[in-house]
Amino acid sequence: MTIEQLSIFLENKPGKLVEALETLREAKIDLRALSLADTADFGILRVIVDKPGKALEVLQEEGYLVRSSEVLPIAVSDKPGGLSSVLRILADAGADVEYAYAFVAHSHDMAYVIIRVNDNAVAEKALKDNGIQLLSPERVYGM
Repeated sequence: MTIEQLSIFLENKPGKLVEALETLREAKIDLRALSLADTADFGILRVIVDKPGKALEVLQEEGYLVRSSEVLPIAVSDKPGGLSSVLRILADAGADVEYAYAFVAHSHDMAYVIIRVNDNAVAEKALKDNGIQLLSPERVYGM
């Protein structure tokens, strides 16, 4: 079960990050998770939002270079080794993790992670077969 993630390419200059986030705010789009990576010249802002289709449209209308991709939202046990045990399942299934980032949710016993893999179908099957909870789009977007 995948969800939609938006990757927004930003110039690595003061104010560019906040301008993108203000664009989302003005459109009444709420962030659920974000990750920011940068190089000397540009950054990639990856976001999960409550209304991904609307966010994609608004960002494109404002001239942002933005791409949509499918990622896996998973729940892992919030204890030492919780994430590594899930990553072992994926590695053993042959799913290559391209990147991952955590996001905050209201839970005391689970941590939530967004994972981008090379093959969502292989990863989903391996996770489900091993009892790893995948979050529905409705649950993530509604957090």
